[in-house]
Amino acid sequence: MEGMEVEDGARWDFLDWVGHDTSSCIFKLLDDPADLARAAAVSSAWRRFVIENQFCKTLCHRMCPEVATFTRAVVVTRSPESTRHADSRARDRDHAVYSYLAGALASAAKPSVDCILGCIGASSTDNFPEETIDNTLEPSDRVRHRASYWSSGGHDDPNAPESLMYRLNSDLCIVDEFRLQPFKAYFQPGDPIYSAKAVRIRLGHSKLAPGAESFVTDGNENLGAIADENYMWMYTSPEFPMLQENVLQTFKLPRPVLCIGGVVKIELLGRLQKQATDQKYYICVSHAQVLGRSLSPEFMVDISYPADYSILKYLPGASNVRVEDILNGDPKDSTEWHSLVTRYRQMRHMAMVDMLLGPVHFMDEDDDMGGVTDDDVYM
Repeated sequence: MEGMEVEDGARWDFLDWVGHDTSSCIFKLLDDPADLARAAAVSSAWRRFVIENQFCKTLCHRMCPEVATFTRAVVVTRSPESTRHADSRARDRDHAVYSYLAGALASAAKPSVDCILGCIGASSTDNFPEETIDNTLEPSDRVRHRASYWSSGGHDDPNAPESLMYRLNSDLCIVDEFRLQPFKAYFQPGDPIYSAKAVRIRLGHSKLAPGAESFVTDGNENLGAIADENYMWMYTSPEFPMLQENVLQTFKLPRPVLCIGGVVKIELLGRLQKQATDQKYYICVSHAQVLGRSLSPEFMVDISYPADYSILKYLPGASNVRVEDILNGDPKDSTEWHSLVTRYRQMRHMAMVDMLLGPVHFMDEDDDMGGVTDDDVYM
């Protein structure tokens, strides 16, 4: 309750009665976005207290520390006037964006699915394209009566690492775990299993200019694209030991991680199996998965390099706009909307649009089917 009655019949606001510092400590203990939303709905004074102290932003940081890399948050609308008005009240805007982000981070409505969209490249490939990284997207180790797997190049050093790099299906994904299945060479004597000693995952974003990203194809191994100088890694997992077994092995992260930028690097640390014909060590993977859930289309990120700052963009009602509204711009649209359209066109060029925009719809700010209203942003 907002008010508390004392002996003389007067009523005191709980925040005033307890005091700012104690109230802040209490509010910071709330770990459910719904509790903060209810608190902000008690009165205009409570709402202002929640907004001014940025409790929703703090909660997002606590849920996913990667959120701290966002230098700014914006609400993207199609109208230039509305977007300009939204930017005039930074804390009100931040509250609107981070309250929705906290809800998205906490939501259990979306089950974890394989988020890999395509293969950026591998550190080496023994026989390209027969043993390409693209084979790791197939759940079976045999496709059309042929073995389906990726193989590293051979190495004399059993500690020599390898890596596999993938693009996720959106720029913002919550990643819970990854899975790998070592390949069992059933066509070699003894059916050897070419697993790694241990595995680790890195999550981050490309430093390349938007639109410069590319995937492995049958005619392009894309070796230059996987160089570490082309990427910024925001998260590195612990090392997980790998079993020398031909099963899909699960490696659960210590906590759900927000991948900002949609790039995943799976590091294969050390080798266990020699090939009899050349006495060199190899690593072979038949299948790979990165499990989590996308935050698109309601959220996008704009990453600048080399300045290395990122802007979190919230798109009210983004799941209810038609694809043609995105791809067919209007000169009167806001600058932010034009930027959004450009990004989606780049993704379309990368063959991402089918997965990102399948059910995606955007709606204008005048529509009333969820999302941030004018009152939410400007109150």
